[in-house]
Amino acid sequence: MTQITVSLDDIFDRSKAALMKHGANEFVAIEVAKAVRKAESVGNLICGLYYLESYCTQLTSGRVSGDIEPVVSKPKLASVQVDAKLGFAQPAFARGLPEAIMVAQEAGTCALAICHSHTCTSLGYFTEQIANAGMIGIGFTNASPVVSPPNGYKAVIGTNPIAMSIPAKEGGVAFQFDQSTSAVALGKITMAASAGESIPLGWAVDAEGKPTTDPKEALKGSLVSTGGYKGWGFGLMTEILAAAVTGSVNSLDVAGLKLPDGKPHDLGQFYFIVDPTTFSGDAFWERLARVSDAVTEQEGARLPGTGKADVSEVTIAKAVWDQTLELAG
Repeated sequence: MTQITVSLDDIFDRSKAALMKHGANEFVAIEVAKAVRKAESVGNLICGLYYLESYCTQLTSGRVSGDIEPVVSKPKLASVQVDAKLGFAQPAFARGLPEAIMVAQEAGTCALAICHSHTCTSLGYFTEQIANAGMIGIGFTNASPVVSPPNGYKAVIGTNPIAMSIPAKEGGVAFQFDQSTSAVALGKITMAASAGESIPLGWAVDAEGKPTTDPKEALKGSLVSTGGYKGWGFGLMTEILAAAVTGSVNSLDVAGLKLPDGKPHDLGQFYFIVDPTTFSGDAFWERLARVSDAVTEQEGARLPGTGKADVSEVTIAKAVWDQTLELAG
């Protein structure tokens, strides 16, 4: 596979152009292109340019609205709600975050609900912004159904990721993680099936609920939760917060996220925003440093989401870039 080097600025510019060409207004295109740029900068390829074609085709088909102005409201004192109106999650979050941060600064906490949106792809992209504003951010979202309950065989929930970002005392992010509650991402099984490779036991079950190492049988069946019952519990918690609390759609009722046609995703994201010093003051930073020092003093160990160098360009597949240029016209 031929690889080429592309600047992150070019990735942003071409992504924005592609989105606008297919029906997004400038504000929406900018916010989505920022997320694409960020994903590529950290090597999160699935949430980067890989998704751009899907965004564009779904803008054209009307599965996602590209000219919607999200509606921000405060249903209760320490709660901020954003109705994405079946548009992208990124601009909805951008509209709601400033209000949510102000609420958290005043009240100590804020619950931020993004309702009726397109898939947000990388959940950690949003919690990182919360941490950069000096707050702890914990996020939840759901997706199309691919995970069955323990001892079951029919998918009920999605990979249902959880993300958490912790601010650093001097600004920026101390550490963060963004992980699914399923044992593995569905894409790894799809890739194994295409390559004719087997998968480890514990990733998936077949259509009868039996553990399988055959990725093709796994695709006919379902994924399992990471850690069995424990991961299933986290997946259910995510489902309730992302779907029921926001009034958005259950995983059970979401069609494939990348299908060009069909009903809008109508997904929700839910965020807890916490002022880290409300209860303990500077003791928060002392306790955080205690944990950080205990990890970093061990050679080869690091806190999640740390140790990554800032880059201005990345190496990507030429075919992916060619497709991007075509989408951008």
